[in-house]
Amino acid sequence: MTTAGAQQLRILAGDLCVERAVDEGAALASRWVSLVRAPEGLTVVRAVDAGADGASVERWRAFYSGDSAHGLDLPGVLSRLIAPLAAAGVPVFVASTYDADLVLVPAERLAGAVAALRAAGHRVEE
Repeated sequence: MTTAGAQQLRILAGDLCVERAVDEGAALASRWVSLVRAPEGLTVVRAVDAGADGASVERWRAFYSGDSAHGLDLPGVLSRLIAPLAAAGVPVFVASTYDADLVLVPAERLAGAVAALRAAGHRVEE
């Protein structure tokens, strides 16, 4: 378990996309990374299928904090990741699990996001 200070992050391989599921069955059959159900529907974070998606989807890259899992009772863990990205003007989409956070940034902003997180003291494995 980590403290709320510097975190060890790993960049997941490949591009991801974020979608509102129109067809829940298709979403569940996809190469999903995260599914979040809310009153307005099912949000899917999934691997981009280069053949089917081509250039038609917004591509995201993901930082994963699960290699340094934290307890649910530790305040400030996510904000320490999001604050430097916000200061650098990098948009984010976040999906959290019991043990870790998945912080997505637009693929074309990855280098700037890495620099911002490292400048804030986080360790980023590429």
